[in-house]
Amino acid sequence: MKEYYRILLDGIPGGITVTEVIRGPAWTGAELSDGSFGIAMSTPGSCIPRTHKTLTGMEARAAAEAVMSWNMEEASEAMAVINAFYNSEGRMRELGCEADYERLCTAGYETEGRVFGFIGHLRVPEETVKGAKAVYIMERRSIEGDYPDSACEYLLPQCDIVLITGSASVNKTMPRLLELSANAKTVLIGPTVPMCPALLGHGVDRLSGMVVKDKEEFKLWMTENAASPYPLGYTFMI
Repeated sequence: MKEYYRILLDGIPGGITVTEVIRGPAWTGAELSDGSFGIAMSTPGSCIPRTHKTLTGMEARAAAEAVMSWNMEEASEAMAVINAFYNSEGRMRELGCEADYERLCTAGYETEGRVFGFIGHLRVPEETVKGAKAVYIMERRSIEGDYPDSACEYLLPQCDIVLITGSASVNKTMPRLLELSANAKTVLIGPTVPMCPALLGHGVDRLSGMVVKDKEEFKLWMTENAASPYPLGYTFMI
């Protein structure tokens, strides 16, 4: 289970500290001492005590380890710290990535006649699943037409292409979802996705995440009950 997280943690160097953590109703943000800023979906759940009273002031590497906390609010903060390091414009330039709003996350994949699995209600164009034989949406907060998240155990092994919301990293379901999707093309998608290329080849075929455009504007915006940060971010894919 911990290999996915170990890859993320091992890539974060020492010498960087967490200077600010902001929790909004939909998104949690973290800023580091090098000026970088990252976000993660705010996942509720505080029945288990935190491992740290606050992540502010901690070394980023140590704070990031709290992603393993079963206090989901703390884990959301730690995921934002992780994304503050990985999801920056500077790192995207180092990786040779360019912002791409038009390219489908399934670009280059054969979708005709394929079975898709969606973990979460993902905002993707209809062309993403063009010609699909079936699309299974598995969601903890199910609505009409969704399968409950427990259906993952049965449906994911049948899928050819699986799109997983990045917030699965926070609630700790990501490792099992990747294991169940071992025979599929697997894409991690959404603002909570860490753009860490070391994940590729470890059950992940593609990363489609976001870099915040203007952190000060985002800090003000995220305190409101807003559902989507896409207007305030650049979309990248590796």
